[in-house]
Amino acid sequence: MIIVMKPTSTEKDICEISKALEQLGLGVHISKGTQRTIIGIIGDKSVLSDVPLELMPGVEKLVPIMESYKLAGKTFKPDPSVIDVGGVKIGGKELTIMAGPCAVENRDQIFAAAQAVKNSGAQFLRGGAFKPRTSPYSFQGLEEEGLKLLKEAAQAAGLKVISEVISEKTVEIAYQYVDMFQIGARNVQNFNLLREVGKAKKPVLYKRGPSTTVEEWLNGVEYIMSEGNYDVVLCERGIRTFETSTRNTLDVSAIPVIKSMSHLPIVVDPSHAAGKAQYVLPLSRASVAAGADGLIIEVHPNPRNALSDAAQQLTPEDFDILCKEISDIASLLGREFKYGNK
Repeated sequence: MIIVMKPTSTEKDICEISKALEQLGLGVHISKGTQRTIIGIIGDKSVLSDVPLELMPGVEKLVPIMESYKLAGKTFKPDPSVIDVGGVKIGGKELTIMAGPCAVENRDQIFAAAQAVKNSGAQFLRGGAFKPRTSPYSFQGLEEEGLKLLKEAAQAAGLKVISEVISEKTVEIAYQYVDMFQIGARNVQNFNLLREVGKAKKPVLYKRGPSTTVEEWLNGVEYIMSEGNYDVVLCERGIRTFETSTRNTLDVSAIPVIKSMSHLPIVVDPSHAAGKAQYVLPLSRASVAAGADGLIIEVHPNPRNALSDAAQQLTPEDFDILCKEISDIASLLGREFKYGNK
C-alpha cells in the first residue's frame, strides 16, 4: 500500500505518519516527486485494519499496490530514479558507459584497458575478479588480487569500479575495492546473495537471467531493495531463445517495458548478448535508441589473447568508434554522453 500525500502536506504531516507506521512495526519508504510525496508501507498491512490513515493530516488517498515488486514498481515511485555512484549518475539525461575486460588477467592488461576506455569517455572500469564459468577448468579469475589491480587501474585513470560478486563471502571481500557490485546472470535468483548486497548498502548492477521473465527480474530486485538498498540499476544482457547465431538474444523490448513498469534505470550489455564482437556496435546503437540509460561493454587491449570470452571483446580502437557513434545518437535523442577524454 502507498499513501499519496496532498500537494499542500507539510514535513510535519509526513513525519507523523511515518512515526505511526514505524510504531506498528512497519517499514516506511518516502518518495518525493515533483508534484506529490508518496509514502510506501512495507510489511504486514493487516495491522492497519483499525488505523484510519486516510483521516490523518495531509493524506489525499490510500492506494493498494497489486504487483509483488512494490519497491521497484512505478506505483510506489512514479518518477524515474537516478542512481549516484560516487558522483557518476546513472539515469536521467546522461548516458553511462561501463567498459573493460571480461576478466582481470594481469597488471599491464588492466591498466592498458582502463586508460583506453577512459580516453573514449567511459565512466566505469569493469572487470571480473571472481569468474563463475561453465567449465570448472576455465580461468576462474584472480580473486582479491584482481580486485586490487582493478581498483589501482581505475584510480590511475579516474574511473569508478564495478565488478561481479558471486557469494556472501565475495561481497565482504569486494566491498573495499568496488564502487558498485555486479550481480551476474547466473545469480539472478540467488536470494541469499541478493539480500547480502542489499544489506551492504552499496550500489548494485543487477543483470537479467537468460530465462528470466521481466516480472521475475523485478521480483528479484525486490530482495535487494527490501533490505533498504534502493541504489539498484537493472541490466538487460540477452535471453535464451531457439536462435543460435548469437550467444543470447538481446531483448531490446525489455528497455521500454522496464521503463513502463519500474522507476529504476536500465543499462544494456550487448557483449554477452551477442557473443561476437562484430555485433556489439549495432546492438549498442539499438539499445540507446530504445531508451537505455547506459551500456556495459567488454574491451580488451588484445582480445585474441584474452583468457575468457575472447570472441566478444572489442579492441580499444573499435570501442572508440562505438563511443563516438553513441555520442551522436545521444544528442539526437536529447541525451548526453561526453565522447573522448584525451
